[in-house]
Amino acid sequence: MWRLRIGAKAGDDPYLSTTNNYLGRQVWEFDVGAGSPEELSEVDMARQNFSDNRSLYKANADLLWRMQFLREKKFKQMIPRVKIENAEKITYEDAKMALRRGIVYMAALQSDDGHWAAENAGCMFFNAPFVICLYITGHLDKIFSPEHRKEMLRYLYNHQNDDGGVDPDHDGTKSACARARKWIIDHGGATYTPLFGKAWLSVLGVYEWSGCKPIPPEFWFLPSYFPINGGTLWIYLRDIFMALSYLYGKKFVATPTPLILQLREELYPEAYADIVWSQARNRCAKEDLYYPQNLVQDLFWKSVYMFSENILNRWPFNKLIREKAIRTAMELIHYQLHYRWSRAKGVSYACLLG
Repeated sequence: MWRLRIGAKAGDDPYLSTTNNYLGRQVWEFDVGAGSPEELSEVDMARQNFSDNRSLYKANADLLWRMQFLREKKFKQMIPRVKIENAEKITYEDAKMALRRGIVYMAALQSDDGHWAAENAGCMFFNAPFVICLYITGHLDKIFSPEHRKEMLRYLYNHQNDDGGVDPDHDGTKSACARARKWIIDHGGATYTPLFGKAWLSVLGVYEWSGCKPIPPEFWFLPSYFPINGGTLWIYLRDIFMALSYLYGKKFVATPTPLILQLREELYPEAYADIVWSQARNRCAKEDLYYPQNLVQDLFWKSVYMFSENILNRWPFNKLIREKAIRTAMELIHYQLHYRWSRAKGVSYACLLG
């Protein structure tokens, strides 16, 4: 059974440190022996209900956390529910009782250090690059236990769009992954992935860097008086772009494995060897296309690519400029990590995964 650990109780990890005794830290841990049969049944019912209504309610309402906290505090709501038949006839006493009921309930959910735990679903798009990094570095099995994998798959099943396929029973007849693959193939294959997706697929080795729009590390040479430079970028974009520009400059590709070779066959409607990567560079599925790319933008990206790859990536400029730009990108990454670590130890660096 999964249990949420709060504050210092969640801090006994050799890779974490803190300057505030882990105030606000939340870590979910799986305890094999935790939970009575009644508690486990309650959790299973909550999960099943969420899966059954996933198209109506996207947020999970933090039900497992609420159930754990209310159970640990033996909470019982003693203030009766206020029922309003006519919104125009709400009395002062009705509003006061409803407010008191809500305050009592929220107070029961407050953790010992004063904060309220909650899901941060906004950064779930880091799951894919995180898995890719763990896989290519050989740490996937070390970091992800079988229970972690089960929950990650459950998350994918519950948040997959209906047209991408969902199978809560996942009995093998047509799994969510199989439906997702069908959706990808029906929409032209992985060549229609947006830029950052193409970059990470290139890192994994199931896409080619030549099919990506340029992410030149020379960008970090632009001085501060330029209208566009590293300092003008939104921090999340800057961190992601910084890491990917280094990988792009290095043209890093993971060592091929049987799984990677299999993915090359599964992600495209045509043979991997037959894909014209230069034509895939500007492709983007209409579902991910916020704004169509016009002719001026096409010319801009073609010019940047030609300058980046045909000039900066060839001798002697690859020695004089490209390698220096790659070193600069890595120095900036180290600076970012050192700066954040010195300000608030234990901070997450997920953005550098892009």
